[in-house]
Amino acid sequence: MTAIIIGVLGLTLFQLWLLPASTNINNIAYLLGGRDDEPPEQSLLQGRISRAGVNLGESLPAFLALSLLSMIQNIDLTQIAMVWVGLRILYLLCYMFNIIYVRTIIWLGSLGCLIYMACKLLG
Repeated sequence: MTAIIIGVLGLTLFQLWLLPASTNINNIAYLLGGRDDEPPEQSLLQGRISRAGVNLGESLPAFLALSLLSMIQNIDLTQIAMVWVGLRILYLLCYMFNIIYVRTIIWLGSLGCLIYMACKLLG
């Protein structure tokens, strides 16, 4: 589970920092500066990446807490944690490419993973 947690943190860095920066390379002066000016207008893709990142930020604390509790309680939730990670990657891709209904189903699946993890920890 430790490797999954570290991998998820890497995914988070990629999704919240590297991907937005790489799609905003035209505004490198703003990104490297003090950001005292108004931020440049985002493209559709940048906006989608940003909103997907906000969504990840909302579910990441629950995933990390459940993963750590599974390690403390010595309950193997590795498979469902990997399913959650896979669904989060698919969610990002669906958000980036505006695949709306599939994105919602994937989000529900990732939420189901968190609920399943919590139920397994409760007994």
